[in-house]
Amino acid sequence: MQLEDYFDFQRSDDIRLKGTRVGIETILYEYIYRARTPEEIANIYTSLTLEQVYATILYYLHNKEAVSAYIADGLEWSHRMQEEQRRNPPAVVVKLMKLKA
Repeated sequence: MQLEDYFDFQRSDDIRLKGTRVGIETILYEYIYRARTPEEIANIYTSLTLEQVYATILYYLHNKEAVSAYIADGLEWSHRMQEEQRRNPPAVVVKLMKLKA
C-alpha cells in the first residue's frame, strides 16, 4: 500500500482521508497548531483510525512544503470568508441581530 492510498485527492484544495469526509487539514491543525498527539487526535475524531492519523502526519512530513502551502491557503480562504460574512451577513443574521438589540 502506498501512502497516497490513504487519501482521496478530490481537488487541489480538498484532500480527504479515504472513506471519510475528514480533510487532512483537520488532523494537521490538531497536530501542528494544538500540539496534540496522534492518539489524542484519534480519540477526538472517533471515525478515524490511529493508522489514518499517523498516515496523515507522515504524508505531511514527506510533503511538508506542499502541505504547509495547502494549509496556509485553506486558512487564508477561511479568514476571507469570515470577513466577507462579517461585512455582508445573511438576512437571517441581520434579523436576529435586530431582535437582540
